[in-house]
Amino acid sequence: MISDFLLENSALMPVLLALTAVLCVGVGYPLRRRHRVLWVLAALSMVPVLALTFGPGSGRVFVVCVVQFSLPTFGSVELLANVALLFPAVYFATLASRRPVLMLAAGVVLSAAIEVVQIFLPDIGRACDTNDWMMNSAGVIVAVLLARVTIALGSRQTSGQGPAAQGEHAA
Repeated sequence: MISDFLLENSALMPVLLALTAVLCVGVGYPLRRRHRVLWVLAALSMVPVLALTFGPGSGRVFVVCVVQFSLPTFGSVELLANVALLFPAVYFATLASRRPVLMLAAGVVLSAAIEVVQIFLPDIGRACDTNDWMMNSAGVIVAVLLARVTIALGSRQTSGQGPAAQGEHAA
């Protein structure tokens, strides 16, 4: 299983986080003007989020929310995985909407909502944890910033091609 592999190879987590960002940019940049496609990618990116946050957990019943605030370490697979959890969905939604502040707020609220729902559905065996919310939110912030840079680079490239430059390419 993926989680077993990650636990056994925890040093790979920073590499996987970087690969997630590179893959998002590699897919998102060429599609930056295809808003419908980006919305589809954002929606598809939510499938693993729902599976990982509401799928069967440890089997234990949790009735409280663990309140803690720990910064991730390179060996902390769960904390670093939470950084990546919402990253693709928020990145693609930010590119599609061109509204980074709204997507930032939506991502942070979505993360909090996931944790709250886990409190009220204890039978799924998932624990509400403030660290999960904090790390999801950190991933949301990075995703929005990276999407904003992608948008800016795309705008810069487009604005650099004025009518004279476009005429040269047409010849």
